[in-house]
Amino acid sequence: MDAQVDIAPKDIAPEDIENAALLDEIKAVRREAAEAAPGLIAAFGLDPAAAKPELFNLAAYLAIRHRDLRPLQRQLMARGLSSLGRMESRVLPTLDAVAHALAALSGGLTEHAAPSEEEFFSGEARLIEATDLLFGAPRSYRRGRIMVTMPSEAAGDADFVLALAKAGMDVARINCAHDGPDVWRAIADHVRAAAQSLGRDIPVLMDIAGPKIRVETVVSEKKAGKLAPGDLFRLTIDAPEIDGRARFAASVSLPDIVTRLEVGHRVRYDDGKLEAVVEEKRDGEVLLRVVKAKAGGAKLKAEKGVNLPDTALGLSPLTAKDESDLSTVIGIADMIGYSFVSRPDDLDLFEDALIRAGEPARPLALIAKIEQPEAVRNLPALIARARRPLGVMIARGDLAAEIGFERLAEMQEEILWICEAAATPVIWATQVLEDLVKDGVPSRGEMTDAAMAARAECVMLNKGPAVVEAVGLIDRLFTRMDDHVFKKTPTLRALTSW
Repeated sequence: MDAQVDIAPKDIAPEDIENAALLDEIKAVRREAAEAAPGLIAAFGLDPAAAKPELFNLAAYLAIRHRDLRPLQRQLMARGLSSLGRMESRVLPTLDAVAHALAALSGGLTEHAAPSEEEFFSGEARLIEATDLLFGAPRSYRRGRIMVTMPSEAAGDADFVLALAKAGMDVARINCAHDGPDVWRAIADHVRAAAQSLGRDIPVLMDIAGPKIRVETVVSEKKAGKLAPGDLFRLTIDAPEIDGRARFAASVSLPDIVTRLEVGHRVRYDDGKLEAVVEEKRDGEVLLRVVKAKAGGAKLKAEKGVNLPDTALGLSPLTAKDESDLSTVIGIADMIGYSFVSRPDDLDLFEDALIRAGEPARPLALIAKIEQPEAVRNLPALIARARRPLGVMIARGDLAAEIGFERLAEMQEEILWICEAAATPVIWATQVLEDLVKDGVPSRGEMTDAAMAARAECVMLNKGPAVVEAVGLIDRLFTRMDDHVFKKTPTLRALTSW
């Protein structure tokens, strides 16, 4: 009798079943991202068929991030596969690479070809190209760029500007809220001369002021001291006066905003160093009570900024001053900083203003300053609407005053992710190494903050007595950090401390 042949299917190992289920889940996530992306692009007002690869990647990233991927991540990590935690610049290539690895483990089939190494890192290459277009070629020893806000005194001090450039400055920033065309031109001329002397480009960013609300005139009782929690002060439309109830009174640069405040609305002063709440609203003024203040109190001073996180301001991001300044700025700047941009239509407003100003034939880049919650919500749409090379500045002073300090750390991370997905360079700004710049000695916390800034494409330092020393420190710090991290990815050079 012939031997019997067992033709029953072999038992399938449990791990093969789990791997096959994971493969099906990855394929479903991939289909979801690819199918949702065109609709998101169309919602931006663009033709999906003509969308650039970075915009399609952004749309796919937004689609996939509407899921909670944490359980899936843990399962992938346990198999030695990508956790999807660094896919910002390469959404579909990452999913395709993971699918092929799971197919090899489970014996299953994939729906798309495995990406080549060039295809896998193409989004990273697009971000590098966009960064070089904005800021010029990087230094040979570090990726990140260093931007410095020029003080007014730089107009008459070419040696100071040259010292900044020698210390490592890559971009010079001129704040058009201060000074005027003659000072701006003088500073830019010194920057160009320093760049020529060193044989490299140093582009000039000029920030148009926008409708920044600032304290204007302040009056106070004699020896009024500082405002502390529980104290009252007044904001007025007309010239401020002391009325006996409050020790301080002040007017603001945009008086009409006083009429928009309502009882219960919060007012934050000087990047959140003081917070008050409206207690009474009267004709032409409001009475506020301080609820938070820095240790030792805060003194109302002219020119300090005011934020109104609960108040609908209804302000255009372009003021009459901005329109006037643009005719000068376009002849000097390589990049224009756009303050208080919040909606895609604001970019159209900017483009129309440039046409009226007579935009030069040379290309001008745009830096969108993210300062308000609406701008954060609309960031993908802002990136999609841009008609020229675009960078994003995380203006952390105003942004923290608008959304609160507790949310800022989380939000700056998400802005970095969205911009990386869209191959859009980021400038990490406000109070970077502020103690060092002002007093010559950094705090431990701000050193850590500066190291974190290396994940952005550029970091901005404000003006101050020790800014040259701060530039040199950032230059050295970024050089070291480049050995340790690229964006969210740790790079494992050999350790020498142990």
